[in-house]
Formats: sequence, C-alpha cells, structure tokens
Amino acid sequence: MSAPQLGPGEPAPWFKAPSASTPELVFDTAGGRYVLMLFLPVAAEPRKAALTALAAGQRLFDDAKLAAFVVVREAETAAQVRDLRGLRWILDESREVSRLYGADDRGFWLLLDPALRVMRRAGIDDAEALFPSLAALPAPGDHAGVPLHAPVLIAPRIFEPELCGELIALHAARGGGEFTGVMRDQGEVTVLVMDELKRRRDVLVEDEALKDAVAERLQRRLFPFIARAFATEVTRIERYLISCYDAEDGGVFHPHRDNVTFQTAHRKFACSINLNEDFDGGDLRFPEFGPATYRPPVGGAVVFACGLMHEAMRVTRGRRFAFLPFLFDEAGAEIREAYRRRAPRTGG
Repeated sequence: MSAPQLGPGEPAPWFKAPSASTPELVFDTAGGRYVLMLFLPVAAEPRKAALTALAAGQRLFDDAKLAAFVVVREAETAAQVRDLRGLRWILDESREVSRLYGADDRGFWLLLDPALRVMRRAGIDDAEALFPSLAALPAPGDHAGVPLHAPVLIAPRIFEPELCGELIALHAARGGGEFTGVMRDQGEVTVLVMDELKRRRDVLVEDEALKDAVAERLQRRLFPFIARAFATEVTRIERYLISCYDAEDGGVFHPHRDNVTFQTAHRKFACSINLNEDFDGGDLRFPEFGPATYRPPVGGAVVFACGLMHEAMRVTRGRRFAFLPFLFDEAGAEIREAYRRRAPRTGG
C-alpha cells in the first residue's frame, strides 16, 4: 500500500536507492537546498510533457540553490538516463520509493525546502505554473521568511585554558595524528571508509587520568546545561578524541549527519569544544538552517543533535584543534549494545 499524500510542512521520507551514477544514493544528503522531485507518470504523453518541462528548466538546477530528483519506475526509461549536476535519476523499479511518497501511476511534482520538508505538491500537468515559481525562490537560507537559527547550544567555560593546552600538546606528542575515515553501512554492518568527505587528523586520549579529568568537566559543567536546553539526561561519552583541521591539509568535514549508520544510531548529541583560536575558517555550519556559522570560544562547546546536517568548514589559515566526543543516554547504550551483539554474526 502507498503512503498517504504528503502535505506542506511534512517531512519527506528519507531513503537509499540506486541512481543512474551510483548504486546507493542517500537522499538525506540532499538537504541544505531546495529539492524538486518528479514522480514520472506511466502514461506516455504526460511523461513526455513532464520531461520536456524538466529539460526546459534545466538551468535552474545548479545543485546549490535547487536540485532535482526524478523517480523512474520503468526499466526502459531508466536505461536511457544519466545523472547531471543538479539533476539525478532515482531508479525505482521495485517502487519502494514511490510507495513511501504515495505515488501512483499518474505521477506528480513535489517541492521540498532545505530541511527536506514539503513546500508544495503539484499535479503532473501543472509544470507551466510550477517552474516560474521555482525561478522566484529566495535563497535557501531565506525560505522561511524569517531569520533561521540552528538548534544548537553554545556553552562557554567547559575546559579551562590549561586543559586545552594539555590536549593540544598530546596531539603534537602523538605525531600530529592520523587521517581518519567516515562510517558507511555495507549490507547489515557499518564499516570505516576513506573518502574526500573529511580531511582531519585525529588522536585518541588513552591516559585514564586525563580521560577522567575530561569526563568530570563534561559531567559537571556541560551535562546539566544539555538537560536544561534539550530535556535529555546524558549519561555516556563516546570517544575521547582530539582533532586537528590543518589549512595545509585542506582541513574540512563536508556536510554530513552523525547517526545514520547501524554503528552510530545510538548517538544523541555531537559536541565540539574548541581548544585554540589562532585559525581562520573551520566554523560549524548547518545547511538546513541557512548560511550562519557557529564558533564557540576557546574551551567552550557547541552541542547539537546528531541528526542535524552539519559541516566543519574548510580551515583557510592555521590549525583548528578541537575535542570531539559524542554523547548519549541509557536508551542509546542499549541500541549500541544490540548492534555489537549482532555485528559479529553478520561479518562486522
């Protein structure tokens, strides 16, 4: 059975599906810009008219302000298309994506805002009125008509200057750290892969006394603030990680989410504590909430839900040192343990 029709303000379902250029397109990564979805009709004439309108509006799909995703259900059509900048073809021969969106054989257009929430639904024959409105869309950060602010907590005075200096010194003493990868699901397990999404050198804190000192500060100074701001009792800390984004390395972490794999689904909050200030760039940005950037003071934290799309912008001068734990609760601990019990049986 198909899902009911999506209306304005409702979140668009996330999915993974093959596209014309990749075996697995992850739809949630499309956030941060407007998204036009076209569910192609089965009948030949309306399908041809929709594709003609799409081609005529190709200049609008710049992948920065607006991207288009066409859901193709017929094998013969799928064999004829290729992905372009700003225009991607979702291959949905199983009709799983169509069922998620309540699409039938008539097809329709769906416009999503930068947070992947529905702005407008249009019938397949309404392209003549739809495309002029696409050209008139404001900048993605202005789509709400009022200033947007990412739901983040900035908490100063978590680490004192001496502890910041000690963590930076440890990073240097460990040879400046190693480049690390990102998590990706492969089948039923999560694996670490190296790609261009991130350029960052990391060092894990292994000294138990230093870990205890860090944990005490987080528990006494940060956790109560999180409880007040987000109504969540954090009880667990994942990884004691010192990171360096170096301008010479092109240090960056492009837009991503921190809890979208089996192995990371337990994470509640990401925490970024700056350890120094002598650098340019490197601030946090949340593309679903506009172009504003966020930087805590030295020793201060930025805390935000792991499901938010975010990026650490490229460092253009100097080196940004940061302490980057993930935080979660007892419910998250159960999710994490369930994956650990299951993963060995599936090759993880």
